[in-house]
Formats: sequence, structure tokens, C-alpha cells
Amino acid sequence: MHNINREEVVNALRGCVDPEIGINIVDLGLIHWITIDEKNNMTVKLTMTSPMCPVTSVILADVQLRLEHLQDAGEVTIDLVWEPAWTPEMITEEVRMSMQV
Repeated sequence: MHNINREEVVNALRGCVDPEIGINIVDLGLIHWITIDEKNNMTVKLTMTSPMCPVTSVILADVQLRLEHLQDAGEVTIDLVWEPAWTPEMITEEVRMSMQV
């Protein structure tokens, strides 16, 4: 069994795109925290751009599936959090410049 690392998790999460905005959840700044234990159990704390986000369930399901499909993945826990609240400043600088946010 190989040990999953943070880079693998982040790369998998880059495949999760907010269907309304068309930008991946990593670059949007939705990921707050990632932990991986010695058994490759992963916990991800993430937020949405708004508590009223109509695609929350789609994004959460996509995150779950992508992480479960990592080689040697253990259990995946996703915590939807609202603190700190998302702001456009959380978007990566590169994406902000392309969006002119």
C-alpha cells in the first residue's frame, strides 16, 4: 500500500469543477483543510461560495467519488463548514486575474 499525500488529494480535487462557475474548487478557495492518516483515511473541510449554493450536493458527491478512487484510499470524510466564510479573495491569484475579480 502506498501512502496518499496531500498533493495527490489536491490534484484529485482540482478535477472537481463548480458547474455554475466553471472553476475547480481548489482554485476557487473552497478547500479549508486536508488531513490524511497512516491508513489513508482522508478528511477534507470545505465550504461553498454561499450557503444557498444550488450545486452543493453535486460538488460534495464529486469530491467523495474522486477521493475514494485514489489508489489505496481509506475512508473519506467530508465536512462542509461555513467558517471562515468564503470570499472572492480566496480565489487563487491566477484565476482572479483571469476573472478580474
